[in-house]
Amino acid sequence: MTSWMGAVIRQRRGAGGPPGYDSDPWWVRQEHQPASMAGQLRVLGKEKKAPGTGTMWRTVVPPEQRAQIGSLIDSAEEQLVQLRGVQSGPTAEVARQLLRGLGHSAGLVEAAWKRTAVAAVNGGVPLEEVARWVDMPAEELRGLLTAGKQEDGG
Repeated sequence: MTSWMGAVIRQRRGAGGPPGYDSDPWWVRQEHQPASMAGQLRVLGKEKKAPGTGTMWRTVVPPEQRAQIGSLIDSAEEQLVQLRGVQSGPTAEVARQLLRGLGHSAGLVEAAWKRTAVAAVNGGVPLEEVARWVDMPAEELRGLLTAGKQEDGG
């Protein structure tokens, strides 16, 4: 939208645009143009050939699960930002508020990383590789993820 407004303003001022622009207010920079169908098909073909590390996040993780992960991260971030404002007052009160807030944020972050690990494993990434990413033995991660599934009722 901003590019279009700039093009209209440049046209009214008589100023030229970038090379290949031809005074066309609908000209779009190449990096903002949608991917070609051939390019999209190449990506889909790669995903089918290389399960796990070759798949695209959006194709293997359901929108609901992506939304839950995003929501947990957003909530943790919001909690942490709010904690900046509680650092004045009696020591005991500030410490209590900070520790409760940090504990709550840590729980949200832990839930987000567990859901992300489950999504990665369900998307075809080997459990051993995910365990290496979170710096945890594979069996311990398997136990955490299966415990999380039982708690979620799944």
